[in-house]
Amino acid sequence: MRILIATALLLASATLHAATAEFAGGCFWCMEADFEKKAGVRDVVSGFTGGTLKNPTYSGNHDGHYEAIRVTYDPEEITYEALLKHFWRNIDPLDDGGQFCDRGFSYRTAIFVGNDAEREAAQASLAKVSARFPDQSIATEILPATTFWPVEAYHQDYAEKNPLRYKYYRWGCGRDQRLDELWNGEEPY
Repeated sequence: MRILIATALLLASATLHAATAEFAGGCFWCMEADFEKKAGVRDVVSGFTGGTLKNPTYSGNHDGHYEAIRVTYDPEEITYEALLKHFWRNIDPLDDGGQFCDRGFSYRTAIFVGNDAEREAAQASLAKVSARFPDQSIATEILPATTFWPVEAYHQDYAEKNPLRYKYYRWGCGRDQRLDELWNGEEPY
């Protein structure tokens, strides 16, 4: 009985200290894998957001939606601002046609904000990234959060379930090579 009560209290405590953030950074497999490594991140779910189509699917219709992730995190362990910095470090903010080898609208980058505080933090981070690339346009948009639709189960935790395919895809897509070129191993700001 004590174990059940302790488990329930632990779960309730974790829920009380949870917040979510949504980012589109091209391939959701890559974004999911990059964010799952961060201390303070509790869960990352791949899905679609930003469009008006209900129940979008990867194998069906997802027109108008971005491939995105929903990050559940503990704000006592990691801040929203730290998540923003991690987001920028894992995308090419200059590419307005997709990300790396993935091309098209659904692979564009965006920060989906759910409130004024997130909007202000996102705008401040955008200004810092813009200062780093003063002669170039930043393609990443800041958009209001809309319904987040989790993608089919076989896309969730793809890097963990398919490590060799994932590594081949990521390398073949040139993601890490371009990130190294852009950020030179440094933080975005």
